[in-house]
Amino acid sequence: MDNVDKVAVLIKDVDQQYEGLRTSLGLLLEAASVQMYVLGHEIANPDEAYLDNMEFIDEMEGERYSNHPANVEKYDFQPITTKELLVKLKDVDLIIPF
Repeated sequence: MDNVDKVAVLIKDVDQQYEGLRTSLGLLLEAASVQMYVLGHEIANPDEAYLDNMEFIDEMEGERYSNHPANVEKYDFQPITTKELLVKLKDVDLIIPF
């Protein structure tokens, strides 16, 4: 990706959680630094492929954050507050909302 080093993928729509994850993985494969945020909801009915892909994000040194406690407890997301999110978003080159 030209001139895009850091990308934030914001997943607020539970119906877009798979698309947001796929986008995050694709960007990591393109050598971008990716921060995936699941905001305002718990991941709904993740299948084994979804869970495997989250592990792949971790292995590729992507970052996963959530403001929902269940995601932090069940799926090993890093906790984040709205204030912390705003600070992190100032340092990215591209924000992709879902």
